[in-house]
Amino acid sequence: MEHQDKLRPPADHLQAWDRDYARRGRVWGGSVKDLPALPEGSLVLEMGCGDGKTLSIMPPSWRVTAIDISMQALRLARQARPDASLLLADGCRLPLQSDGFDAVFAFHVTGHLLQAERQSLGKEAARVLRPGGRIFFRDFSREDMRMGQGEEVEEATFRRGSGIITHYFEEGEVAAMFSGLEMDLIRTQRWSMRIRGEKLLRSEVEAVLVKS
Repeated sequence: MEHQDKLRPPADHLQAWDRDYARRGRVWGGSVKDLPALPEGSLVLEMGCGDGKTLSIMPPSWRVTAIDISMQALRLARQARPDASLLLADGCRLPLQSDGFDAVFAFHVTGHLLQAERQSLGKEAARVLRPGGRIFFRDFSREDMRMGQGEEVEEATFRRGSGIITHYFEEGEVAAMFSGLEMDLIRTQRWSMRIRGEKLLRSEVEAVLVKS
């Protein structure tokens, strides 16, 4: 199902995603690792599903809703997870009831927003989570090899040629963004990637937060 209630006209850095998916099709390669073990029948929301990279490996026993600001992305995500409920929606203003999900996934979506938008997304993710539910967060850290590339539009936030922006996180920012939730886990993950013979550092902040 595609839904547009409460969808505001996207800012240019959000419209850039639709242009990118229209031009390149599937954007994300590689694989997603270490999804949590959730009970069968869990109600799951993915914020910013993109072309369905994470959706494609979610267990079929989960009841999944996924949103994205890009219609082009949702068309690709439909192929990855035909049984998911897909919504054209803004993560900063979710057209979803409160306390409705057992788990919310925010993998590499919050970092493509400006600071005020990141705060709104954090509040919305917490609002739609049921008591006892968890938010699973991953986004690039300030140690990542791409930190500093492009035009700096806010602190640690850079816009590259396509118009897409990327913010690079410190652990404390994540805790502040979800300040109403209990922190169950926060850590910075690091791994190396070899590009043109050079060994470079990739790094992301990973967090798990619980709603009391």
